Amino acid sequence: MDAAQQSDVHISAACDGGNIEFGGTNKQGAFDLSIRPDPFCPSDNATHFQWFNFRASNLARGTPSTFNITNAGQASFPGGFKDYDVVASYDASIWFRLPASFDGKVLSWTVEPKHPSMHFAYFAPYPSQRHAELVAELQQVDGVQLSVLGQTLDGRDLDLLQIGTPGEGKRVAWIIARQHPGETMAEWAAEGLLRRLTDRHDPISRALLQSTVFYVVPNMNPDGSARGHLRTNAAGANLNREWAEPSMERSPEVFCVRNAMDRTGVDIMIDIHGAEALPYNFFVSSSAIPGWTPRLADLEAALSAALVVANPDFQTRVGYPRGAPGKGNLSLGSKQVAQRFDCLAVTLEQPFKDTKETPDKEFGWSPQRAQRLGASLLDAILAVVPKLR
Repeated sequence: MDAAQQSDVHISAACDGGNIEFGGTNKQGAFDLSIRPDPFCPSDNATHFQWFNFRASNLARGTPSTFNITNAGQASFPGGFKDYDVVASYDASIWFRLPASFDGKVLSWTVEPKHPSMHFAYFAPYPSQRHAELVAELQQVDGVQLSVLGQTLDGRDLDLLQIGTPGEGKRVAWIIARQHPGETMAEWAAEGLLRRLTDRHDPISRALLQSTVFYVVPNMNPDGSARGHLRTNAAGANLNREWAEPSMERSPEVFCVRNAMDRTGVDIMIDIHGAEALPYNFFVSSSAIPGWTPRLADLEAALSAALVVANPDFQTRVGYPRGAPGKGNLSLGSKQVAQRFDCLAVTLEQPFKDTKETPDKEFGWSPQRAQRLGASLLDAILAVVPKLR
């Protein structure tokens, strides 16, 4: 069920990107909840779930209310709930952190609400309406062109923003975000990049657009975003496992974007994601692809070094292990693009928790910090543009 009434408190996931199921009130008076799974994902042989987003209303001001997500221990990434603080808001605009506990089975938190209605989520949601308003606003900026690459399985538009004009000698940069819909920090970062890139007073953006045209897909998975999925689209496809053989029947989002890349070519590509367990920002390398060369290694190192300088929230010490040389999984977006175009392509991961080395106890990793990291990507891209060809 999407909503439930118990002891006058109402719990509902009937919202854009909503996900929770009400299981009743236990003997201690706490509210037992469970996360609704995505459709079965054949490529992962798994039914994913981790993302939650709901509203609790008719809460008693100043009276403790406890919420238990009882299936957290069976989630796709249970380590993501260790040392995790839940995201909460009174107005669905300003999101802060509440201390949570995880015993390996149940994720719990208690709050004494200041107001009778509160929103809770795994990370601050990025609503479909905000996306619509962003692309409508930016299409009015000189040098920006909005186009629709195709429709999703649920009939939603797949938006592409082109910033700058193609021309002889110009580099081509592709930025895609939110292949996994529950990783909302990805679209927050994409918004930060887009707002800086379209700021005519920003010297970094002005310099970049003299040499580079940008193609940005702020949300690769509109259906999963609206449905409240963690990792899949409407068909249960993990889009970041579809890049080797996408299809209009199963993964039209990747099919349309990859075809557009074939038309434009790619000199640099950044695929923006979120990491459930690791409290760090980091790049995932494409070093395991068969076509890896010293040139690509130098470009990747230069991009990383420049981003470390531009934004102290980014680091290179901790990340995912590198794959065996020549054995890279070309069904992943950045690896397929790196191999296909012999270009610099990386995945940017951001935390759901907080950055361990630069923490913010009140807000953790937040939409605002994600936006600033996205904006900082432009400094790093500018540092490598002259070396891309």
